Amino acid sequence: MRLLRNLSRDLAAQVDQAELRGIARNTSDGAWLLLVLAGLYLLTPGADLLRPGVAAIAFGGFLAYSLLLRFLPRFRRETRLKILLELLGMVAFITAFLFAVESRATLLLILYVLPVIIAALTLGREVTLGVTLLSVLGFLFAALYRVPAVLPAGRELVELVIALAPFLLVAYITALLAHEIATAKERIRILSETDELTGLSNLRSFARLHRQEYERAVRHHRPYSVIVMDLNGLKQVNDTYGHEVGDRAIVLFANVIARLIRSTDAAGRIGGDEFVALLSETDAEAAGRVMHRIRGATERCTLEVGGRMLKLSVSIGAATFPEDSENPRDLIAAADEAMYRDKRQRQAPPPETPSPEAEVV
Repeated sequence: MRLLRNLSRDLAAQVDQAELRGIARNTSDGAWLLLVLAGLYLLTPGADLLRPGVAAIAFGGFLAYSLLLRFLPRFRRETRLKILLELLGMVAFITAFLFAVESRATLLLILYVLPVIIAALTLGREVTLGVTLLSVLGFLFAALYRVPAVLPAGRELVELVIALAPFLLVAYITALLAHEIATAKERIRILSETDELTGLSNLRSFARLHRQEYERAVRHHRPYSVIVMDLNGLKQVNDTYGHEVGDRAIVLFANVIARLIRSTDAAGRIGGDEFVALLSETDAEAAGRVMHRIRGATERCTLEVGGRMLKLSVSIGAATFPEDSENPRDLIAAADEAMYRDKRQRQAPPPETPSPEAEVV
């Protein structure tokens, strides 16, 4: 169901935004830490600088760059783009600083680990690969061209590649672990938002979907409908045939609902035998047609139990925004009451036909 997937992604985006804020703060802290370390190095008496001008320009440029990313209105909101720009700035600053100082290049290679780790935790494997590649190229450029080669060109390149091996191993393991963590988080999110038996939305998730649909309907002045359904006789099925047969009935009914609503709608299981459907941009007349189809399809369903055919039936009710209520809670309550009215009508015995003797003349 497209709506369910889209709204689930919206919900995940809200959670991601909270995580991004924390990671963005850590990224900014890392950038400031690099500036502090570089500043301390530059201010240390006797610091070995090959190119003081390059070091000063790199320090001032990265400071201005970090301040712009922090205070420009366009980047006030924490996004992955902002984090990527900060990481690219860190890689460029580390490369320029390495190019300007006289310390052994391999001693400063560890500085490139910081942007690589942040990229792996935030931006995915592809971006991590790109940041790692830029770090390697920056390191090789700074190490090979800052001073005349002491060793033969081929030998020096081999020494640098050997020095890069641990860095590349750390980058690879970090990206791998970050991918596994992201996959596990996605699985946990899906499990927390879906009913384990039917695969439909659970009560907590459906409440959020309903709230978002309500806000969308208010914003665009469009109707939507809620259908509440109760699978009749499930307790008797469980008591007579066992819970395994009851679960089969629940799954069969859930499949009926999922098959008969549109890709833009959503459905959830909110209780043992209670289900609900959220029909986007649907008025009362259209909701009535959906109810009729669900009822008819359910009554045509049968379960084979020990050579017997068990038929299903459903009680169903609907309410439409804003016709039945402009409050989302009251709308659910109205649909629930309509469902119970339907259940009472279907359980009531047929009226008795009075005998001729009882007729009053």
